[in-house]
Amino acid sequence: DMDLTELSRLVDDDVLPAIERTEGVASASTFGGKENEIRVEVNQESLDGYYLTLAQISQTLAAENISLPGGSVTKGSGEMIVRTVGDFESVEDIKNVSLTLPTKEIIRLGDVAEVVEKEMVQTSVGRVNSTPAIGVSITKQTVANTVQVAKKLETAMEDLKASHPDITFTMSMNQSDFINESILFVAESAILGCILAVLICLLFLRSFAATMVIALSIPTSIIATFILMFATGFTMNMLSLSGLAVGIGMLVDDSIVVMENIFRHRNEGKNARDASIIGTKEVTLPVFTATMTKIAVFLPIVFVEGIAATIFKEFSFTISFALICSLLVALTVIPMLCSKLLKIGDVGESEHPRLPEGNGTARAFGETPAKRDAAGSANPLALFGRFVHWLIRYYTRVVRFALGYRKTIVGLSLALLITSALLITVVGGELLPSGDEGSLEISANVPYGTSIEKTDEIMSQIEDYVEHNVKDAESYSLSIGNTSLLSLGSTGGGGTVSVNLVDKNEREDSVDEIAEKIAADLSYISGAKIDVNVSNQMSMSMGGSPIAISITGDDFAVMEEVSDDFIEIVKGVEGAANVSGSLEEGSPEVQIVPNRRITSAYGISTFQLAQTLNAALTGVRSTGLKTDGQETRVTISLNDEYGESIENMKQISIMSPTGQLVKVGDIADVRPANSPARIERNNQVRTVNITADLSGRDLQSVTTDIEAALSSYAMPAGYTYNIGGEAEEMQESFGDLGYALLLSLLIIYMILASLFESLIQPFIIMLAIPFALTGAFLGLFLTDTPLSLVAFIGIIMLSGIVVNNSILLIDFINQNRSIYATRDEAIINAGRFRFRPILMTTLTTCLGLLPLAIGLGSGGELIMPMGITVIGGLLFSTVITLVLIPVIYSIIDDVREKRRAKREERRAAKRLTAG
Repeated sequence: DMDLTELSRLVDDDVLPAIERTEGVASASTFGGKENEIRVEVNQESLDGYYLTLAQISQTLAAENISLPGGSVTKGSGEMIVRTVGDFESVEDIKNVSLTLPTKEIIRLGDVAEVVEKEMVQTSVGRVNSTPAIGVSITKQTVANTVQVAKKLETAMEDLKASHPDITFTMSMNQSDFINESILFVAESAILGCILAVLICLLFLRSFAATMVIALSIPTSIIATFILMFATGFTMNMLSLSGLAVGIGMLVDDSIVVMENIFRHRNEGKNARDASIIGTKEVTLPVFTATMTKIAVFLPIVFVEGIAATIFKEFSFTISFALICSLLVALTVIPMLCSKLLKIGDVGESEHPRLPEGNGTARAFGETPAKRDAAGSANPLALFGRFVHWLIRYYTRVVRFALGYRKTIVGLSLALLITSALLITVVGGELLPSGDEGSLEISANVPYGTSIEKTDEIMSQIEDYVEHNVKDAESYSLSIGNTSLLSLGSTGGGGTVSVNLVDKNEREDSVDEIAEKIAADLSYISGAKIDVNVSNQMSMSMGGSPIAISITGDDFAVMEEVSDDFIEIVKGVEGAANVSGSLEEGSPEVQIVPNRRITSAYGISTFQLAQTLNAALTGVRSTGLKTDGQETRVTISLNDEYGESIENMKQISIMSPTGQLVKVGDIADVRPANSPARIERNNQVRTVNITADLSGRDLQSVTTDIEAALSSYAMPAGYTYNIGGEAEEMQESFGDLGYALLLSLLIIYMILASLFESLIQPFIIMLAIPFALTGAFLGLFLTDTPLSLVAFIGIIMLSGIVVNNSILLIDFINQNRSIYATRDEAIINAGRFRFRPILMTTLTTCLGLLPLAIGLGSGGELIMPMGITVIGGLLFSTVITLVLIPVIYSIIDDVREKRRAKREERRAAKRLTAG
């Protein structure tokens, strides 16, 4: 509650220095304040009469207001410094400055000018919740961490509040808030995913002791991952934490497989030590292979270029670290704990069917001591166990049926794959998901030359609307004429109202829906172009608009016509919003064109002419007046009447080097004109840009419709257009990730081929990948989620995850074919033995990702598509491949057997002929 001029001085003297001293702050600037100045307004007639110029007066003022050392003088046995002190102490001192005329006469400055202290013309306005305020825009250093700088600034503000209790400090925008909330959401999702994964283990293992052994692999792997992150210099941010959160469900996969196999051997009668060693050794190859395929998919991402590599580098490294640590834990810690802590009864005997014994017949699956069933008949864990047993028995019958109708199964699978592939054309695309950060900006772009008072009237209407109609607004702040803030939508002069909404969990509408309503409601405001833009830090950090069309050519008039046509076309496309062009209404100006024949005769240069006009109309700072430790600038100019009209301006006098006075109107042509607001070039070619935001539709669909609409437009000869912005970046990034996916598949194949020592079996295993892609697109389609970079990363992850089930099946078949009487029995029993670990690992991965896939917290929209694609792809692929992989294995094995039989026949025929 103080004068704005006084508040401005206090902010400049105390607040700004305290903020700028804060570690990590690069710069800080203010807006909305008022300052006083000493205005020396000279009368042109008096100047002409005394043959003086503004430059002469300015030089005299600067020369008089000075304090300089002048050597030293001896006094007694010592010396004293000599200083000439001529500093102005008051406005009267300025008025009494002597001016020497060409006639050698002396007059005072007050004789030819009015010297008065007054408020400077206000060029910027700031308000918070409709209350006048001074804004401070703070920029961090490039290498500084946003969250750390924000914390230190908050500490600095607390100190300022304590030392200035009469000032109210309001944080109108803090980028670290969203970062902190996003990190907290990811951390909470990781913890919840961990809990869900452990609950799944409890349901399947039906033992708290066994569950705890599995659960130990999660914190052990995470702590080890933190050590690797620290060693490699990675920070704790949303993406690195997302890597951990995404990997939570997968961290127990290897441990589950190892424990399952150990307890199978325990139930077959082996002691704890032998069961742990043999059980771990049997699954080391498939577990190691499965983990390597998961890690392999991230290797190409690290080396691709563009935004994808920049964003997901830490994500890829973090999840790779976590998977490596989980593998080491599964192969070392889990066997040790199983051998020391668990007894054979900790996991029910019925959970693990035995392999065939000496007579070649397998023990009946599901045999359980009667008293165990009776005791646990009402136990929820026992009920779930019986449900799993029923699933395994049902699955066994399905596999047996599928092996009898192999062509039918393959045909149905291909039909399903081809049909579902059409989903790729239905699911839209975008570069990155737009998050609900809970803030938006309402920008009013006014024509150039609009007074700040008129602009303030328009902005006041917007403030009034926000106060009374946006019920979810927590606070709002106004900025007019602030060039230091990066306005999301402002392209010209005007102002911005920044609105902070309550948390998205506390409101019914999303920030996009609120923005659309505001834009519709404020369309009645005349005299300004209203844009409503949702804050999106990720888009701001990448720069550019979702859609940007660049038109190139030579003639601005032609490009302006094409630009106007394009704007109307784009406005007609559903989903395109805030369409604007860079050829804004030009700035009205008065051009002073010197008549060089006349100016050369007087010896007046164009620079002298421009400098004189600037000093006369705008004023130049001549010196300063220091009082009470404060310095007030002294500005000299002609009085205001010469800027009130063009005719008055023509009467401004210029003194030639020969001492002659001439009027501006006598030596120059004065004509009104209109200059472009800005001129843009791309590769040295003039360019006009048209930008548009999105509303209600995805980027790819809107871009496709715009391309179709513009394709029929007849471009003038020599003029071209290109659609860029996020649309262009999306295409490039999708292309890069497409190559990364192909390279990932190649690496996966090489790993499988080397470990299985076969060129055919890796193809069987990798058949799960096409169905995973189908499931991923099905998930995106059902949740109405466009394909984005994040979803694409999820698809690449899937290629390494979904092969795990196939690896477990194929490896078990290969290991135990000699035990069973027929190949089909080996295949069927491989399903029986591996169904539980496959089901467990699938569910732990999916439920571990479920909190991220729901994406209810701040920033959840960014990672949500990844969770959806992985869950959808993994579930769909698991269901299909559990049946299809055994069928394909049997078909390829038959082909191989036929070829072997033909080779044997040829060899036998050769031996017979030779005999």
